[in-house]
Amino acid sequence: MQTRSEWTLQRLQALIRDTYGTKDQRRGIEGTFMWFMEEVGELSAALRCGSQEERIAEFADVLAWLATLANVAGVDLEAAVAAKYGSGCPGCGKLPCVCAPAEKP
Repeated sequence: MQTRSEWTLQRLQALIRDTYGTKDQRRGIEGTFMWFMEEVGELSAALRCGSQEERIAEFADVLAWLATLANVAGVDLEAAVAAKYGSGCPGCGKLPCVCAPAEKP
């Protein structure tokens, strides 16, 4: 088992690809997206009325299914996050964000 400091999005994607890649590719983007959304729903339920242990497990599941979806779609999550958020807020460009409270993000 790896320590927390050794985990990166790249390592997560590789672990998921090595573990489930063949099945994930057969399922395709649409099927994988449906599984991802099911996990998001389970996370929603855990946030509303689940225990902390349930929340932890559901966050892990959502992250794993997001990595799966990115693998099937050919997206490097680490590169995508760095490109969009590596210089601060994508809206105002500041770190921390100074966008108006009503604005996204």
